[in-house]
Amino acid sequence: MISVIVALPEPRASALAAELRIEGIDVVAVVGPNSLLPLPDGAEAVITTATRAVLTPMLVAACDRAGVRILPLGDGESRLLGRYGLTSALPSDAAGWEVASVLVADGPRASRRQMSAPHRVLAVWGPAGAPGRSTLAIQLAVELTRAGRRTALVDADTVAPSLALLLGLSDDDPGIAAACRRAELGSLDGAELTRLATTLETGVGHLDVLGGINRPSRWPELSAGRLQTALRVCRVWAEETVVDVSSAFDADDEATYDLTGPRRHAATSAALSEADEIIALASADPLGISRFIREHAELRRLTAPTPIRVVVNRLRPGPLGLDARGQIRRTLDRFAGITDVTFLPFDQRAADTALLHARPMTDVAPRSSFVAAVRSPTPSRSATAATATDGSSRGSSRGARRLRRAHAAPGA
Repeated sequence: MISVIVALPEPRASALAAELRIEGIDVVAVVGPNSLLPLPDGAEAVITTATRAVLTPMLVAACDRAGVRILPLGDGESRLLGRYGLTSALPSDAAGWEVASVLVADGPRASRRQMSAPHRVLAVWGPAGAPGRSTLAIQLAVELTRAGRRTALVDADTVAPSLALLLGLSDDDPGIAAACRRAELGSLDGAELTRLATTLETGVGHLDVLGGINRPSRWPELSAGRLQTALRVCRVWAEETVVDVSSAFDADDEATYDLTGPRRHAATSAALSEADEIIALASADPLGISRFIREHAELRRLTAPTPIRVVVNRLRPGPLGLDARGQIRRTLDRFAGITDVTFLPFDQRAADTALLHARPMTDVAPRSSFVAAVRSPTPSRSATAATATDGSSRGSSRGARRLRRAHAAPGA
């Protein structure tokens, strides 16, 4: 039995619901066309009108995340339906048996859609000190493209935007700032994002890049409301949206700034709140781990219950001695209660080559240990080369003491 939501004006909604029940369709809710959100639980499809006022980016994104099929009734706007990949083969006054026939005929397709991965927004965050946020965001986007997902890479860093420079793109392209302006005017859609984005051809497919602002002084253009709206449209436009953000989210801005004015790091807060998952990045050295622990608690408070995946980058024995991995695990567990950690190795040669050619690391160093670690479902297992035995047990204990001192120092 197929479960549906009927979202039509009355009395048409009640009449169609009664006809669908006669045809064996389970009607879980009857609501107005503008009262669909939040979506009722247990539905496989929603029947509504094919109008721009109803088929908003927010509704389509919510249906994509929940795996709910949209069946629009009426001719509506063909361009709008085409933009979201919808078809309208039924008139607005279609009988219940006609609607039921379409639902039953497309039942297997609806089931496959439920099983497919939903569209997501992933935010890559890390504390101050350049732990490698942009490098990881680029490589993660490339690997999602390799997996066959349409992926967008967004530079929402208002402090040190760098994706365009790292990828050899012009920093004068419209990018996310132009998308935010159009979002505020209500004119941003998938077609407009395709026009604004720069297509980057990689060895595994093409990647859509929305570059950041070319000067940090332009930060007011990425306001919280604008960026949130733009990311919601991105969620409909691309299957995976990877957002590179700055380190500061300044949760106390409301107490220090004019409430009606723009906030310096509002873009970071907006991206983190809109994300379906946050990749929290730390650098594998005493200072990097100390900074991460201090910021992680505030990050968790601001974004709960959004899942946070903790990744430790640049793992190497130099700053911490032989057992760098074990020391970091114990420190994160003791001071932050973090037990699930992914490690990425420090591949300086591959990183330098990527910088030299301004290309993703997978294009210029496909055998890099860093590339293999990001690609692997369990990257920590691919980073064993980073713990080569060029230290000693005495160096290991000295590294542990440095980690403890760095965390305890008040000015670190």
